[in-house]
Amino acid sequence: MSPFFVKVGTVWDVQFTEEYMLINTEFSPQNSNAAKHVMGTRSLGLLGFMWDVAERLKALLVFAEHRYYGESLPFSEDSFRDSKHLNFLTSEQALADFAELIKHLKRTVPGADDQPVIAIGGSYGGVLAAWFRMKYPHLVVGALAASAPIWQFEDLTPCGVFMKIVTEDFKKSGEKCSESILRSWGAINRLSNTGSGLPWLTKVFHLCSSLKSENIQRLKDWISETWVNLAMVNYPYPANFLKPLPSWPVKEVCQYLTNPYMSDSLLLQNIYQALNIYYNYSGQSRCNNISETTAGSLGSRVWGYQTCTEIILPFCTNGVDDMFEPRAWDLDKYSDDCYKQWGVRPRPSWVTTQYGGKDIRSHSNIIFSNGDLDPWSGGGVTEDLSDTLVSVNIPEGAHHLDLRSSTDIDPPSLQLARSLEIRHMKQWISDYYGNYRRQP
Repeated sequence: MSPFFVKVGTVWDVQFTEEYMLINTEFSPQNSNAAKHVMGTRSLGLLGFMWDVAERLKALLVFAEHRYYGESLPFSEDSFRDSKHLNFLTSEQALADFAELIKHLKRTVPGADDQPVIAIGGSYGGVLAAWFRMKYPHLVVGALAASAPIWQFEDLTPCGVFMKIVTEDFKKSGEKCSESILRSWGAINRLSNTGSGLPWLTKVFHLCSSLKSENIQRLKDWISETWVNLAMVNYPYPANFLKPLPSWPVKEVCQYLTNPYMSDSLLLQNIYQALNIYYNYSGQSRCNNISETTAGSLGSRVWGYQTCTEIILPFCTNGVDDMFEPRAWDLDKYSDDCYKQWGVRPRPSWVTTQYGGKDIRSHSNIIFSNGDLDPWSGGGVTEDLSDTLVSVNIPEGAHHLDLRSSTDIDPPSLQLARSLEIRHMKQWISDYYGNYRRQP
């Protein structure tokens, strides 16, 4: 990692160190095709596709850390002290950091000044990659936005689509699986209202602390979040993204959920066995803590603040089109919860104002890749918008599967998706050099 200094803010004149990493995959001014700029908040080990394609294109890889994530803290240990210090945590500021970084590298890396740059990212990083191409087309020739839900905001996508896709994943993996989960909520409610119900639930779910009546909703939210995460990482091979998991983990889970009509106690024992695939597949866990997020290693604290300011993602369920208890999207309550936790209120219309919502046809050279198994695909671009705003869909794909390393068991649809992505990148590079040579 090397330090990169950039000025930020409008209240204080502040400098901070943004971490980034350069990977030289045979890059030289003579043989290079591009510099690839990877943006986001995820572990480098999850992005094997970039390593593969960088070697093929003899490109320089740049992994840039998002401000407030990892070690890139504008105010060091005070960065999370209050909303005044967190005020500089915005996508606009992060994109500006990346822009300054590219300019810095073009000045300081020999031979890089006249090389094209491609932005790549997955999930929120994919959203940033798309937005970066939209906002800074003079700095990047194109972007690969993998599993990027750029339309998950405000009224662009129905709030129930996400959980409906989660439910469909479980339906495909077991005939009675989603129905068993749907009936489990009533079983929890009924048992929690009995005299011995709370101690029994504590024991059956192997909880680290005794369950209290006021924590029943938290228990159900914890279970719901687990089903969502399983849908996201439903990969065709063993993986360790959120947790160590087997191949096709949703199918493994659904083996325990075949009879929704058994007694409440037996149904919930089976629910625990299913949850145990996620929480204890390695056999190392002693108990389950429902107060901890299931994806705590991915910067959830910082992400929580962003989802209370500009990244407002409406979700709802109805218990008919999905396997969850009915819950309406309530912006007022959401805003009050954000204010209670962070002292800020959300701006639900800002993202669509800033980045255009669905009106993005004036932009170009963005690949939107989505897996049909990924619940975030509901808020993604899944159809071509133009010849240069293209959609690549992967029927057997979960969350940014195409960015992971290649394996011998990759589905044919995944192999095709990657070949299409590389073809578009090569075209962007060719177009760049064609235009560069015609410049006076």
